[in-house]
Amino acid sequence: MILPEGYSDVPAGKIAAVTTHLEMTTRPASPPDPAGAWTIRRVDAPALDWYRDLYGRVGQPWLWISRIRMPDAELSAIIQSPLLAVYALALEGRDEGLLEMDFREPGQCEIVSFGLTEKLVGSGAGRWLMNRALEIAWSRPVTRLWLHTCTFDHPAALAFYQRSGFRPFRRQVEVVNDPRIDGTVPRDVARHVPVIE
Repeated sequence: MILPEGYSDVPAGKIAAVTTHLEMTTRPASPPDPAGAWTIRRVDAPALDWYRDLYGRVGQPWLWISRIRMPDAELSAIIQSPLLAVYALALEGRDEGLLEMDFREPGQCEIVSFGLTEKLVGSGAGRWLMNRALEIAWSRPVTRLWLHTCTFDHPAALAFYQRSGFRPFRRQVEVVNDPRIDGTVPRDVARHVPVIE
């Protein structure tokens, strides 16, 4: 459905985000790695408790909710698929970043989740992790790498992805129940998105 020009009301109890989809079809030159003591490891068949903890610590400030609301069986089937690669970025032995790459569609890779805990935002770890993501994706027989971000995400996310070589190709508006009202996430997260009941 195409929204009409002008304002469209969002019902009380809902939140609305503008989502931008971005892609690249050739590997760009990666900027130099920033200095840091980060490590990355692939997590084969991630345990649900581990995954939900890291996903929540990374995504809660930005209202990442899709994986939180998923039933266990559905989430397990996705994240434990051999065609989905889950990576953790660690600092001093603690997982502080999440990279989830979906290779289920032949010739393509979707970066499903990419983010850091608030502890590492602005430290250079995001650039370092994106450089690893590009290496991983383009080491496979892919012709397209894509991801999306929305207006709930960190305000620098869209520009960061564009500097990384991604080009916007689609924009959508998503309206969902506010997860702070139903208790999916704490009431005090994502203060940049007001709660309207």
